[in-house]
Amino acid sequence: MQSLMVYSTVDGQTLAICRRIKLHLEQAGQSVKLKDVDQVSLADVNGAEQIIIGASIRYGKHRPALYDFISAHKTSIEGKPNSFFTVNVVARKPEKNTPKTNPYMQKFLVLSQWQPQLLGVFAGKIDYPKYRFFDKFMIRFIMWMTKGPTDTQGTFEFTDWQKVDQFAAQLVQQTTQ
Repeated sequence: MQSLMVYSTVDGQTLAICRRIKLHLEQAGQSVKLKDVDQVSLADVNGAEQIIIGASIRYGKHRPALYDFISAHKTSIEGKPNSFFTVNVVARKPEKNTPKTNPYMQKFLVLSQWQPQLLGVFAGKIDYPKYRFFDKFMIRFIMWMTKGPTDTQGTFEFTDWQKVDQFAAQLVQQTTQ
């Protein structure tokens, strides 16, 4: 099984999640090509038997390149086992950490006009020391408004890695059924 895993990340947490999923798929005997959404070729899409897309949120939006990729390859994606997961800090809240309850997943499904076969939502990471001044200020303000961590000296990882592992297991099942 040849899987193509496409990611869109701003600070790297989505890529870290993709690498964890890739490890699980490879342990199950799959070959996985991991590509940034800006680097995927038509040959990559056509050569894949399964397509997995993961994307992060920044300031309430997925990056435009994600929508461009899906729009350009929607028919090919839909013709294969496919999945999508979103990574956002809102998902740190139990009432917003499922595909049905996460506002960014719901917004994505409307904007992309694609209905993936498997959906996942993972909480991301806040790494204040890495951010530029503007991002640090804005993210701190958003966290203050949503009762999240505001210590700009800190790094706060909210990703539930067990949930990521469970999603990876579902991806393996998706291709063996």
